[in-house]
Amino acid sequence: MATKASSSKPSAAYGEASIRVLKGLEPVKQRPGMYTRTDNPLHIVQEVIDNAADEALAGHGRRIAVTLHADGSIGVDDDGRGIPFGLHPEEKVPVVEIVFTRLHAGGKFDKGSGGAYSFSGGLHGVGVSVTNALSTRLQVTVHREGKVATLAFGGGDVIEPLATRDAARGERKQGTSVRVWPDPKYFESAELPKNELVHLLRSKAVLMPGVTVTLTNEKTGDVQTWAYKGGLRDYLQQTLSTEPLIPLFEGEHYAGAGEVENFAEGEGAAWCVAFTEEGAPVRESYVNLIPTVAGGTHESGLRDGLFQAVKGFIEMHALLPKGVKLLPEDVFSRASFVLSAKVLDPQFQGQTKERLNSRDAVRLVSFCVRPALDLWLHQHVDYGRKLAELVIKQAQTRQRASQKVEKKKGSGVAVLPGKLTDCESRDLSHNELFLVEGDSAGGSAKMGRDKEFQAVLPLRGKVLNSWEVERDRLFANNEIHDIAVAIGVDPHGASDTPDLSGLRYGKICILSDADVDGSHIQVLLLTLFFRHFPKLIETGHVYVARPPLYRVDAPARGKKPAVKLYALDDGELTAILDKLRKEGAREGSWSIGRFKGLGEMNAEQLWETTLNPDTRRLMQVAYGAFDFRATEGSFTKLMGKGEAQARRELMELHGNEVEIDV
Repeated sequence: MATKASSSKPSAAYGEASIRVLKGLEPVKQRPGMYTRTDNPLHIVQEVIDNAADEALAGHGRRIAVTLHADGSIGVDDDGRGIPFGLHPEEKVPVVEIVFTRLHAGGKFDKGSGGAYSFSGGLHGVGVSVTNALSTRLQVTVHREGKVATLAFGGGDVIEPLATRDAARGERKQGTSVRVWPDPKYFESAELPKNELVHLLRSKAVLMPGVTVTLTNEKTGDVQTWAYKGGLRDYLQQTLSTEPLIPLFEGEHYAGAGEVENFAEGEGAAWCVAFTEEGAPVRESYVNLIPTVAGGTHESGLRDGLFQAVKGFIEMHALLPKGVKLLPEDVFSRASFVLSAKVLDPQFQGQTKERLNSRDAVRLVSFCVRPALDLWLHQHVDYGRKLAELVIKQAQTRQRASQKVEKKKGSGVAVLPGKLTDCESRDLSHNELFLVEGDSAGGSAKMGRDKEFQAVLPLRGKVLNSWEVERDRLFANNEIHDIAVAIGVDPHGASDTPDLSGLRYGKICILSDADVDGSHIQVLLLTLFFRHFPKLIETGHVYVARPPLYRVDAPARGKKPAVKLYALDDGELTAILDKLRKEGAREGSWSIGRFKGLGEMNAEQLWETTLNPDTRRLMQVAYGAFDFRATEGSFTKLMGKGEAQARRELMELHGNEVEIDV
């Protein structure tokens, strides 16, 4: 990305009129990549399909039909309740128009008793409005309450106002039909990836037994239909490429009104798991029917439930050889699964909803899976012993591999920095190093960590801005010297081929406060890694930890015990309070605390929220939609000493979008 050179020509006047406020769907058109995938239009079509699936999930539809029309448009038809088209009581605009033209509007925000969707694909509330904004045309037909309503949009704006008529005799009574013409200028390719679409529709049918899903291609005349009665078991058996070691383990559990655990009624999971000795595992997970291709906390819950049950079986039958220590990955690495979780207020990472971040989902799924597998293993002891042999074999293989790495490293390693509190394991794929802001937070991290595989290196103050520092001058800075020695890799450039054999940790995690100063330290460390250790980013070794900003102490509610809940930001705090209200908590009966920094968190809190692999938020650093050069240009603009004018223009352009943390 080229940076703007200084010029003798004065910049345009900057005044009140320079600030532009984006209204309606303009933000989506200006920055579509913030709201959806822009490689192809599948995700904006998926938003429409998900709405139809939510109707079926709520028990109001039995059919979803998708049509690829000859003119390039896509139609989605369901037999649900139909989107309401009367005037909104507050906005005085037809509700169906609001749904397709307003960001953060929809029936899924109403999670209270009698809400339209108790379980749905999240609270982002920008779904089909984004579809509308990025389409040259979108037309809607609704059948509801003996009426038929139609309207059409162009580029997100109403071009054919709402028109209603009485339904003709024999015409269907309810349902919604949406036809979309995606605008090719917003996408790298205007073609829908057919395999991904087929997989999406097939999975919807699997997750909703009794619902029929069809795909019709007008150009070829092909019609595909999916309707599963066997659900997850049939689907996983058809998908596996190798024969499972033991019969498939399946089950489901949903929280009831009288359960003591702190889960909303109806929350839970359905699953089917297969263990294989070879071949690539098949892993698919969903939250409220939304495919989570990047996994998330519900998969962590499945991993924890499987591990705890298998570990308990092995210990009860005294099967573990001396010197072997089991880790969750020893069980999970050979597991294929299909997991479908139902979560009341799912929090996703990003609008494309590819990863679930809801912290409670770990406990929820583990709570469902562990007792079921405990019972199953003790009912089928022979299968349990076979599974135990496989898990122990995985653990022994892992330990042997880590011992080989230790021997290869040999002697001659630089003396490790005294501030480093190292871990016991030498398994590079499992080990983690936390670069922690401040000595006080470093103390909490040392006490709260799992010393088996987590190391801590406290950093004093803010690390040097290393963007324009020559490589041979880097080690003049003590903090950078300690980081490089602890990691075990020498500084290098983007075109170099560094020796990574000395790398001591599979994950290098930046851990700073959840405030503005913490964000600054993150940027300084990311600058260091991008400029002087780029191969660590390219090979996926650099991560950013995200500690919570708020803690909510909720009192006991009926049979539900008092709990401590953590929120990453204001959005999650609002969702937690909404959930407490739904569960009957009296308004204001909870207390909310805001963490000023990591040093305020005790060891137990830091482990539970930030260090525990099952409940933490850990984001891998990657270039994302940008290539190396574009990222380099952005870093130059942000961190270069001679780039004050470019930064000023950036702030003038986007300053109104910043939420100031005072």
